[in-house]
Amino acid sequence: MHPTAAVQKFSVSKAHKTQLLLSQKIITEDQLPKKLTRVAGVDVAYVDELAIGAVAVLDYESLELLERQTATCQAKFPYIPTLLSFREIPTAVACIKKLRRQPDVLLVDGQGAAHPYGCGFASHLGLAIGKPTVGVAKSRLIGEPKIVAGQALLVQNGRVIGEVVTTKEGVKPVYVSVGHLVSLGTAVKIAKHCVRNSRIPEPILHAHKIASEEKRKVQAERKTL
Repeated sequence: MHPTAAVQKFSVSKAHKTQLLLSQKIITEDQLPKKLTRVAGVDVAYVDELAIGAVAVLDYESLELLERQTATCQAKFPYIPTLLSFREIPTAVACIKKLRRQPDVLLVDGQGAAHPYGCGFASHLGLAIGKPTVGVAKSRLIGEPKIVAGQALLVQNGRVIGEVVTTKEGVKPVYVSVGHLVSLGTAVKIAKHCVRNSRIPEPILHAHKIASEEKRKVQAERKTL
């Protein structure tokens, strides 16, 4: 489908209403194993109209890479800010379904509940696959930082929607929010646990690297055609 046709068929207002409905289904209580054994990172890259999903599963304690999977799908939805999850969900779900070692929790490069319509990519993905997810975003869409009991919480209209987390001294913070089936406190603990040499948690870094490698392969194949 030509991108223009996709835009014509895609209703922004209906998608926003869907997000608002989905936001009401997000569970913000911990539904995790008592002991976490595996954590995954999810990221999506693009080559023109192709969406390249990548998932990396790591051992929770050592953060050793255990498994990686990718999936490439035609991007059926246009690029529209606040609606990226509709564009990224199909390929993300496809590569997660390939996993032989399913993770206990997934860290997603994007927003969870800290989203203008209450349901970013991390929350949308968690609801789609029925697994605990955590949103770890590099930038803030909504909310204002507010120090409460020594914590830099992200507050919107008097409601806590996330936390501003400084994972490394002297670098920009990340914005952690609930995806699904996890509390904000646990989400922050998991994100911090998975940080090593970068401000970004290791599972997401691995997923980003894998997605970038696959993107270069696709680009190289197109050049030879």
